[in-house]
Amino acid sequence: MSQPHARLLNALIQEYRQAFPQSEAAHERATRVLVDGISHGARTHKPFPLRIRAAQGAYVTEVGGRHLLDYWQGHYANILGHNPPEVTQGLAAMLQEGYGLQTGLPEEREAEYAELLAQATGADQVRLTTSGTLATMYALMIARAHTGRKRVLKVGGGWHGANPLALKGVAHNDSGYDRIDSAGISSSADEEILVTRFNDVEALERAFARQGDQIAAFIFEPCPSIAGFIPASPAYMQAARRLTAQHGALLILDEVITGFRYCASGVQRLYGVQADMTTYGKVIGGGMPIAAVAGRADLLALISEGASPRVWFNGGTYSAHPLSVLGGLLMLRYLVEHEAQVYPALAAQGERLRRGIQEAMAAEGVAARCTGGGNAAVRGGSLSTVYFPLQEDLAPQGPEDLHDPSLCDVTLAERVLKVGLLLNGVNVVHGLGALSMAHTEADLERTWAAFGALAQRIRAGA
Repeated sequence: MSQPHARLLNALIQEYRQAFPQSEAAHERATRVLVDGISHGARTHKPFPLRIRAAQGAYVTEVGGRHLLDYWQGHYANILGHNPPEVTQGLAAMLQEGYGLQTGLPEEREAEYAELLAQATGADQVRLTTSGTLATMYALMIARAHTGRKRVLKVGGGWHGANPLALKGVAHNDSGYDRIDSAGISSSADEEILVTRFNDVEALERAFARQGDQIAAFIFEPCPSIAGFIPASPAYMQAARRLTAQHGALLILDEVITGFRYCASGVQRLYGVQADMTTYGKVIGGGMPIAAVAGRADLLALISEGASPRVWFNGGTYSAHPLSVLGGLLMLRYLVEHEAQVYPALAAQGERLRRGIQEAMAAEGVAARCTGGGNAAVRGGSLSTVYFPLQEDLAPQGPEDLHDPSLCDVTLAERVLKVGLLLNGVNVVHGLGALSMAHTEADLERTWAAFGALAQRIRAGA
């Protein structure tokens, strides 16, 4: 970290401690019983994360009483904002009727939910589980069983949860994205997990030319979160579909974040592509824990009790939890019925947000750019990242560009923005995050003001 950034960050951290003493005390208490004081790595940052006591719409309320404009929005899940009445009223009514906690028995609503999800996404069948990590793990198990192959091809920087079949090439290092990321996984993982570059058709063709007959599946996010939600180029998506089919591998699209974020379906619909299997999560639960593997009937047949050999995709005790199914059903119904209103509004608002941030920082002499714009297949959406290019003509195509310290100022994007914006009443993750239908024009103006105020500090270096 450069000395000017060190001075600025140290000053911001001191101010942060003074501004949020209740959260610091709560964090110190939490660290005595929770590892690092949290239960998910994405929820922490230095010197300590804020503790929240309430959330509504575009805002969260910190334990000290401060209201913060929020762009994290439940790990990007809350497309209608925190605790939208379209979902919470139905959940409350269900509990008032004396039903909603776990029973361990199937209910009719589960099939109704699966029918709606399958119809919206073009899938033959669906199996529900509780997290995106489990969904991607089960999808890769199915692919390996179906093909009789062990190797998995993924995109460098791609995050598919803490899934032992894909925990390679997640974190950026000096050699790029080609290293096992976790202790405790199989010693064969380094050989079985192959990594390619996002949006690089030639690299993808080389990977299949070398080992296509050994690859069980190619899995990637159509708009990778680690790449600032830069969308796959139409050429890359078409190449992925063509090469997997040509080499007998399966195409698995991880739409845990993108599913129902750009349209009332998977974003793959906008490309005219149908994956063999797709994993969904986040938005499809309406704020409740639910995830799914959706895809071809012949592939999902491998998890049936009658299959031999069988893939043990049991999903977990809380799979199809009654409240989760209802929350998801209410959310999917709303998005399908209001597709023509929701997604154009989010796309337009996202474009205004990005443009306003860039203008606010440029006015103070800071060169900042926003990802999240569209391409020929995907119009700009509601997911964005702010980055600080060190080259004026940088046009990032993937995570390698955004996380290379020789190309972008990573410290500004990941550390200075986080603490500095919280002091100005705005919560972001990885530079920005997710818009919701609850964000208003006044919220956008507040965001631009916060970025402008922080840009003044960045320019001054303290």
